[in-house]
Amino acid sequence: MSGRPQERARFWRHPAVPDVDLLKARYVTHRFSRHVHEGYAIGVVLDGVEEFEYRGELRRAGAGEVVLVNPDSVHTGQAGLADGWAYRMLYPSVAAVGEVAAELGLAYGTPHFPEPVVREPEVEALVVRAHRATERGDDLAASTLMRTLFARLLTRYAAPRPAAALSSEGRRAVRRAMEVLHERLTDPPSLDDLARLVDARPFPLLRAFKAATGLPPHAYLNSVRVRQARRLLRAGVRPADVAAQVGFTDQAHLNRHFKRVVGVPPAAYRRAAGTYKKLP
Repeated sequence: MSGRPQERARFWRHPAVPDVDLLKARYVTHRFSRHVHEGYAIGVVLDGVEEFEYRGELRRAGAGEVVLVNPDSVHTGQAGLADGWAYRMLYPSVAAVGEVAAELGLAYGTPHFPEPVVREPEVEALVVRAHRATERGDDLAASTLMRTLFARLLTRYAAPRPAAALSSEGRRAVRRAMEVLHERLTDPPSLDDLARLVDARPFPLLRAFKAATGLPPHAYLNSVRVRQARRLLRAGVRPADVAAQVGFTDQAHLNRHFKRVVGVPPAAYRRAAGTYKKLP
């Protein structure tokens, strides 16, 4: 009986590359909401087409193309064709990529990739080989190929990170507002109260916040909650307890936001993140 391909997603981590999360998935109807990652999102589309909003444009990545999303850059993700898309993704921390940049002698603070979609067969092959090495449990190959991949991307596609075009007053207000939201995950203020706390007016603060982060404060708050949820789940905390600790109303609320950002449910993330089993 014919029909659409089945959705499937597998997340894992590997001890040889501890600062890299890995995902292999096929999505058909799943849609990633507007979100950011603390680190980079790097991957290759194996089949189909992924569409994603990024820096005010709708981008498309097809089979063989490499996706490069920068830290704290707002983006979405959805199928560009009826049958969806399949891809292998890796999510390295800023420190992991920055360490390779420093070893190469690149004068970057946080390396930045201006182009979110590139096509280079060698990079495509490196992503797939590094990914597969972690699946096989090959420590030496996984760590070697991962660093080789980062070096290739940095030397070919990276540039210094551009500064946000905000006044010093606007930057200060946004920075303080972000601190307040981090401090009050479970008891966030209203927009009016947030503005008063940072000595700003509500609408100018909202406008500056979106310009700096790409998200309004309420969406940024949920992104921070998911980020903290990932840390707690990696530490082995049960999803039901995580929901309460990060400010979601219940586990269903956590599940909904978590999967829209991470691509797998919290329980699956916890199982994989807490287990470093080598596959046979």
